[in-house]
Amino acid sequence: QVQLVESGGGLVQAGGSLRLSCAASGRTFPSYAMGWFRQAPGKEREFVAAITWSGSSTDYADSVKARFTISRDNAKNRLYLQMNSLKPEDTAVYYCAATRVAISGSVSDYSHWGQGTQVTVSS
Repeated sequence: QVQLVESGGGLVQAGGSLRLSCAASGRTFPSYAMGWFRQAPGKEREFVAAITWSGSSTDYADSVKARFTISRDNAKNRLYLQMNSLKPEDTAVYYCAATRVAISGSVSDYSHWGQGTQVTVSS
């Protein structure tokens, strides 16, 4: 089992940056691949980025490629999402999630979810 808690969200102007963190409890964190998802009001939850358990491979949604970077520190049980060049359309609640699948962009593959952190980008 792993429990996840996100932090680092907030209000930022377009073009700005934010770094989200996800703290994981338990010793099993290194055995999970991890992902970031987001959900805007009235929209379905969508994939943002994913990373393998070792951090050796990553995957991104086309909408965030070259702007967002996912990373992890297994020694600290932490997952990160560095978000640069933010746009108003990035406004959403951001969730971190854990999966036993090697790497995935599918919501249904993830078994553990955090409570989310709000990111608001003003124009």
